[in-house]
Amino acid sequence: MSNVENEPDELRCGGVATAAPEPELLRPREVPLGGPRAMLVGRTLPNRDRRMVGAWCFADFYGPADITGQAGMQVPPHPHTGLQTVSWLLDGQVLHRDSLGNTQLVEPGQLNLMTAGRGISHSEESPADHSAILHGVQLWVALPADERGVYPHFEHHGDLPVITSPEGSVMVLMGSLLGATSPAKAYTPLVGAELTINPGATLRIPVEQDFEHAVLALSDLVVDGREVATGDMLYVGRGGGDVTIGTEGPGRAMLLGGAPFEEEIVMWWNFVGRTHDEVAEARAEWERGRESPDERGRFGVVHGYAAPALAAPELPNVALRARGRVRDRP
Repeated sequence: MSNVENEPDELRCGGVATAAPEPELLRPREVPLGGPRAMLVGRTLPNRDRRMVGAWCFADFYGPADITGQAGMQVPPHPHTGLQTVSWLLDGQVLHRDSLGNTQLVEPGQLNLMTAGRGISHSEESPADHSAILHGVQLWVALPADERGVYPHFEHHGDLPVITSPEGSVMVLMGSLLGATSPAKAYTPLVGAELTINPGATLRIPVEQDFEHAVLALSDLVVDGREVATGDMLYVGRGGGDVTIGTEGPGRAMLLGGAPFEEEIVMWWNFVGRTHDEVAEARAEWERGRESPDERGRFGVVHGYAAPALAAPELPNVALRARGRVRDRP
């Protein structure tokens, strides 16, 4: 999925925190997906003070939206570098097309994982015969420096491991949890899982103590004794041994975690890089190819989407700078 803002902020991420982190409630900001009259998404990462959880650097939560008689999600072809996109649906369908020639419908319980590496482009849209409700999560994972130039590739996993208990279930999207390992390729130590909590139950999840973790609430929850409203994310920090998630009614959440990402990165629009020049070069190459399709270069061409590719926003008037993954505090 694209960051479709016309004037995207410089999103400064990466680097080592100077003190042991405390739990933080991260509230989303609303961003229109595809323009001012489009469906709104709630963006919890990057946040004002905390931009990353492990290598997870971007988190959008959208819906449930009734798109009966509407086009639904319509994100034209756009580029990515230096990251992986993780598409996860709770309800509905999204059709993915990319410049490698892949066309794949993703439905609830299925993982679309696209590794951009040195460069790729893709589109996402609700199919013409889509169901009434669209509800999902879009996540990005930053690639480490020695892998950010990897050749782009795409994976679709429709049979992910699930662990069940009387309290609920855990589906492992990426990494390992509770003895189960996802087949999806990860480039840093991390974990991503969807948690389903039975009404009135409390799910206790043992976690890797060297990881930092966060819980994105897909319904109203109580996480480690703290109320977390739908769409909010609770950063629970590092260590602790386990995370507890409780609910009065049926509950759902995303658990995201990983080894703290110690590199400084700069994230702007749909690019993750290390320097201003790296991002500026990617933007310029995308614009050249968008205007002259025979010169698409590393981003290639997405075939089959009805509308033109997205134009890249103008770069800010000051140089982009790589900074730490948390905002410096006084």
